[in-house]
Amino acid sequence: MIRVLWLDGSNFLGAIATHERKDFWDKNAGRYDRFMRNDRAAYEEMYGLIRPVVKAKTVLEVATGTGLIAKSIVNAAAHIEATDASAKMILEAKRDHQSAKLHFSVQDMFRLPYAQKSFEVVIVSNALHIVPHPEKALQEIRRVLKDDGVLIAPTFTHAGNSVSGKAKALFMSLAGFPLHSRWTSEEYLRFLRQNGWAVQKSAVLKASFPLTYAECTKSEGPDVFL
Repeated sequence: MIRVLWLDGSNFLGAIATHERKDFWDKNAGRYDRFMRNDRAAYEEMYGLIRPVVKAKTVLEVATGTGLIAKSIVNAAAHIEATDASAKMILEAKRDHQSAKLHFSVQDMFRLPYAQKSFEVVIVSNALHIVPHPEKALQEIRRVLKDDGVLIAPTFTHAGNSVSGKAKALFMSLAGFPLHSRWTSEEYLRFLRQNGWAVQKSAVLKASFPLTYAECTKSEGPDVFL
């Protein structure tokens, strides 16, 4: 795998980095659910936090992977659009897809096809730390979220982990895992605030890596759509 440095203003290098990210998840789509079983308890706790927030609401999930979250909360929501950049992840997600309220599609979280202020809730779980320029993903999420909407953004915060956990993160990086940001929980919440989000609720869930759960609303001030 060829690694590249993401440079601001370079569409060419940005396209290569995006391709590398998709390639990694395409290759690992078939084993993703087995890998995530290690954190089943943390995810069950997270589903319990999310369900009241999405109750009877229109929801967008970006970076859905195999749809673990979407499938677990769809009964509470009015409708969920679940998207991922990896076509093979979406194929895995569709295998046991049964709910008419849940629609899967391949989309780029940096260039979503939806109109401004289309959704009442947007979920981005365990994705902001694995993409270059996560602040740009947040800008696009802000664009499609209603003014009174809620962003749910749980993320593994690797920098707050134990020595053994940090070693595991290094091993994953060497194996090709696209880890771009290493935050502690406090650093991650500060990152959200610095990028136009008011953190209304947060918790650190015990998982393979500390999982920082965050519910946010748009900070006061006019939206800027780029």
